[in-house]
Amino acid sequence: MSGALVHPTAIVGSGAQLGNGVKIGPYCIVGDKAVLFDNVELISHVSVDGHTEIGASTRIFPFASIGHQPQDRKYHGEASRLVIGERCDIRESVTINPGTEAGGMLTSIGNDCLIMASAHVAHDAILGNNVIMANYVGIAGHCQIGDNVTFGGSSVVHQRTRVGPHAFIGAHSMVDGDIIPYGMAVGNRAALTGLNLVGLKRRKFDREAIHRLRAAYRMIFASEGTLRERVEDAAGLFREDALVQDVVAFITAAADRPIMLPRNGNNAD
Repeated sequence: MSGALVHPTAIVGSGAQLGNGVKIGPYCIVGDKAVLFDNVELISHVSVDGHTEIGASTRIFPFASIGHQPQDRKYHGEASRLVIGERCDIRESVTINPGTEAGGMLTSIGNDCLIMASAHVAHDAILGNNVIMANYVGIAGHCQIGDNVTFGGSSVVHQRTRVGPHAFIGAHSMVDGDIIPYGMAVGNRAALTGLNLVGLKRRKFDREAIHRLRAAYRMIFASEGTLRERVEDAAGLFREDALVQDVVAFITAAADRPIMLPRNGNNAD
C-alpha cells in the first residue's frame, strides 16, 4: 500500500493492490483481490470486492457497491472480473457487477465515463469510453454500449442489447432493441426517433458528413423493400462514408436483439 492514504476506519484486504496517490476514505471496504491504480479515490462508505480493477484517477462516491456477486442465478462463484477505466466518476449508490461464465467472465467500463447516482451496470456488460449514465439508469446483463453514448435519467436497457457509438437515449425510455450508431431513441417501449444531431454537432462532426448520414438514414428506414435491401443499397451508395458504414456494419452484425426501428415514418430530422 505504498503511497496510498487510507482512513483509519477503512478496511483494506491484505492482498489488495493500491497504487501511488490512492485515497481510501472513511468506512470503505476493499477486498483482497481488488486493484486500485494510481490516484483512485474512494470518497467514503464505498465497498469494492472481487477481481476488480479500477483505473487511474477514477473517483467513487459514497455507498457505491463495486464488484460484488452478480445478480444472476447462473453465477456459481467463478472468478470473473470487473474492469473500470481511467478518470471515471461513479456516483452515490451505483452498483456494478462482474462477469459470469456464461457471458465471457468480464464486465468492462471504459475511460472517462460518468455514472450518476443509483445507476446499475449488470454482469458481462461492456461499456465504451465517455459513456454518460444519468441517475437511475439500468444496463442489464450482456449489453454492449459504444463510445460517447448518453442515457437520460431512469432509462433501462434490456439484456443482450447493443447501443451504437454516439447514440442518445431519452429519459424514462425502455430500450429492447439495438440502437444504431448516431441514433436517438425515446419512449416506452422506445422507438428510433432520428439521429443524435445535437451530439454530432457538439462533437464537431463535419457538416457534410452529417448530411450524408441523414440521407442514408432516410434510405435505410424508408418503407419500400426490406431492411436488408435498403441497408445494401446504402452500403453501395455511401461506400466511402465512414459514418454510414458504421451504421451498416452495426445492422449487419445484429444477433441477439432486433434492430430498433422508427415507430411512424423514419423521423430523419
